[in-house]
Amino acid sequence: MAFTFQINDDVVWHRDEKLLTIADEAIPNLKKYPIVPTSIVEIIPDERALAGFRARKKEQSINDLPSYTLGRDESIVLDLGDHFVGTFSIAIDSVGSPMDAPLYLRVKFAEIPAEIAVESSAYEGWLSRSWIQEEFIHLDVLPAKLSLPRRYSCRYIELKVIDTSPKWKASFSQPQFISESSVDLNAVSPIVVEDQELEAIYTISAKTLADCMQTVFEDGPKRDRRLWIGDLRLQALANYHTFGDKQLTKRCLYLFGGMTTEEGKIPANVFTSPVLTPDDTFLFDYSLFFAVILYDYIQYTDDLQALDDLYPVAKKQIDLALGLVDAQGRLNLQEEWPVFIDWSNEFEKATAGQAVFIYTLKRFIQLAQQKEDADLALYQAAVDRMSNFARTSLFDESRHLFLVEQNQEINIASQVWMVLAEVMDPDSNRKIMEQTVKQLFPVNGIATPYMYHHIVEALFIAGLESEAIALMKDYWGKMITMGADTFWEAFKPEDPNFSPYGSPIISSFCHAWSCTPAYLLKKYLLQETPDSLKVVTEQPLI
Repeated sequence: MAFTFQINDDVVWHRDEKLLTIADEAIPNLKKYPIVPTSIVEIIPDERALAGFRARKKEQSINDLPSYTLGRDESIVLDLGDHFVGTFSIAIDSVGSPMDAPLYLRVKFAEIPAEIAVESSAYEGWLSRSWIQEEFIHLDVLPAKLSLPRRYSCRYIELKVIDTSPKWKASFSQPQFISESSVDLNAVSPIVVEDQELEAIYTISAKTLADCMQTVFEDGPKRDRRLWIGDLRLQALANYHTFGDKQLTKRCLYLFGGMTTEEGKIPANVFTSPVLTPDDTFLFDYSLFFAVILYDYIQYTDDLQALDDLYPVAKKQIDLALGLVDAQGRLNLQEEWPVFIDWSNEFEKATAGQAVFIYTLKRFIQLAQQKEDADLALYQAAVDRMSNFARTSLFDESRHLFLVEQNQEINIASQVWMVLAEVMDPDSNRKIMEQTVKQLFPVNGIATPYMYHHIVEALFIAGLESEAIALMKDYWGKMITMGADTFWEAFKPEDPNFSPYGSPIISSFCHAWSCTPAYLLKKYLLQETPDSLKVVTEQPLI
């Protein structure tokens, strides 16, 4: 994990109340469903399982739960049967002699079995331990119904009695989890393919997306719970090809458009509670992606009012970025406005950043044409200049791969983004990705589904469909074989137990940027187009 915190506490923010009002009007009503645990399980060691533990179903039925009585240091684990996001309640009573001491209870929520097994006190990672999903509760009087006010992201729930007294034990009944999402997973039709593995990948992608679709597109419902613009771009694409919920994308676009710096720069993420607050983190590619998200949204909705409202914000991101491009067409990145590309800082990102800007400019130019922008020729000249620089100064003809100008480094991200930006002709793009597969596969050192998504899409664009599907199976398919109910924030196939935080207890195992196979399969394998989606998923916009 190499991504670092930014602290920019001197930023002056501009709030566009008109845009923020439109965002507030688009807040969805969350759909809530009662979920009853399906079984009682025990967590046991298993070297083949993720992080070394798996859940084993016990013989006793969940209906026998009230017969379990727990005293000091005794526990029981409930299995919801799938991953859910929501709130939890349970009835608790005392059994035995009169209750002569309070019940001291720990309730722990886990997305994977290892989170139950790992002791919270052992966590020493760089992210706050306050994200660990556990509650310590004293109950002075029983019987009582415990209704926890916080929201959790989990499949497993452990009830552990820290202490009662030697005279009595605790009994539990009526456990209920109320799941929350802005969409109904049952509304998504399964894809029709003969390959069962791809079908499973698609289904779990849709489930991952649904659990991240709350009052905004959250990056992860377990941790962060924020609207990040990089995640939003991918979530919106997956959403168009599954739920077709255009209202939530609109809300998120207006939230970013309504909170910019004094110079007009968009933050990398925003908080929505307790009040709307932009974060003081700025990423070059994330700011540019606002224009891409707007372009995609207009493609799928024809919402010309949104184009009128948000085009000036998108234009400002382009203009700010153009200030970093020299006369030769070279992008000169600034330390205070870094390019993200991927968590890892083990590779140079300048060439990938150049390609992201070209990719964005090509889409923004189409918006500028719709708006009949007087600066259209300037933007076209910029994309031509940057593309020419990439072809003449960053492309190694002998190896048929792009390199980084500063140190001649060749890395996967440079190839992938230049292909996505279609800087070269289709035949050259195919050769670039063929060389990428030959020289840079198997992929190593990349831990995010975010980067794997772009690799797979570049393979599809280059016409290497079988290689794209194979990589999708090797990556997302392997998560499934390791027990994934939803797809994860981080995963290294070469190091399956890798955690960017040093412990599975803080990692997110339902994360927005891992949901994109639903989009990739629909667009490239089933050939869905924006026009066909409009017919299928058209919904009224607020």
